[in-house]
Amino acid sequence: MSVNSTYLQMFSTVTESGELRLELKEQETPKPTADQVLVMIEATPINPSDLGVMFGFTDMSAATSTDVALTAPVSDQGMRIMKARIGQALPVGNEGAGTVVATGDSEAAKNLNGKIVAIAGGGMYGQYRCVDASACLPLLEGHTAKDGASSFVNPMTVLGMIETMRMEGHTALVHTAAASNLGQMLNRVCQADGVELVNIVRKEEQATLLKDMGAKYVVNSSADSFMAELTDAIHATGATLAFDATGGGMLASNILTCMEGAAARTPGAYSIYGSIKHKQVYLYGGLDTSATTLNRGYGMAWGVGGWLLPNFLAKAGMEVAGRLRARVAKELTTSFASNYTNEISLSEALDVDTMQQYYAKHTGEKFLVCPQK
Repeated sequence: MSVNSTYLQMFSTVTESGELRLELKEQETPKPTADQVLVMIEATPINPSDLGVMFGFTDMSAATSTDVALTAPVSDQGMRIMKARIGQALPVGNEGAGTVVATGDSEAAKNLNGKIVAIAGGGMYGQYRCVDASACLPLLEGHTAKDGASSFVNPMTVLGMIETMRMEGHTALVHTAAASNLGQMLNRVCQADGVELVNIVRKEEQATLLKDMGAKYVVNSSADSFMAELTDAIHATGATLAFDATGGGMLASNILTCMEGAAARTPGAYSIYGSIKHKQVYLYGGLDTSATTLNRGYGMAWGVGGWLLPNFLAKAGMEVAGRLRARVAKELTTSFASNYTNEISLSEALDVDTMQQYYAKHTGEKFLVCPQK
């Protein structure tokens, strides 16, 4: 397969003059070294984590676009927060999939020639990506690049959550923003694996969506009865571990309060220091950018921390990572299937009207970038 000598790559830059600039730049196509492969990227999703690199702490409501770039003003506060990245052109896109069009001389690399693979590691919003052969997940026969585009971030996060639960001695989970693409995956896997899951959503239609999928415990955080219903669900499941996609506000604290309330229902469990069983909430997203507020009304056996997929995989080790990747490949079009509401080109991603659609982060909506389009 012929390879172009140059290609387009998307970069995000915060300039010293206080402007966020998202643009396509022409790059020289790299030649893979011995253990590397060159992948022609055909499909790559826009995840919330991608939006963080693309736009950072910028008010995108004031954005404008031209044929070559999308720009927006950055406030003084945003400039202070993003000080470390000022002047740096950051390549965008965490994961994607495509066809191997050139390889290095090693057997591992040559064995991937012509195959469709999924990859992660940044810089995926471009027409080509050169990576180590070991970083590729070869897709099974019949699977397309579109099938494999979202095979890393959401699927591996879902499996990482369940693996964390088992490694830390918990037996059930609580998950927020539960009607998201990731949340729907988590429901399918938990049902298949027999893991009890408490889903927290914000709207009744989201609750209906999950219940129609077979979810047993779904609670609406906007309902007056939220705390009582969440305590009941946690008591029924025994969940002492939660993953919170919102990050800010009182939700993490409210979950811990309900976990403590559920634990207090066990006869003889009362202590001035609270329940003995450790209760843990991991913040893995930032849908709510306000400060995380904790009221500490849940004894002394609790924790709130951050959870990031690469950090988890580094801790879990290669054997665990390989096992999880193999499961993703096997269940790519079932448990880990992703649905996309729109497919756009690299240049269309720079259009301000299109950006406002994918930046809105509506539940269940996911955009796919097709760099060859």
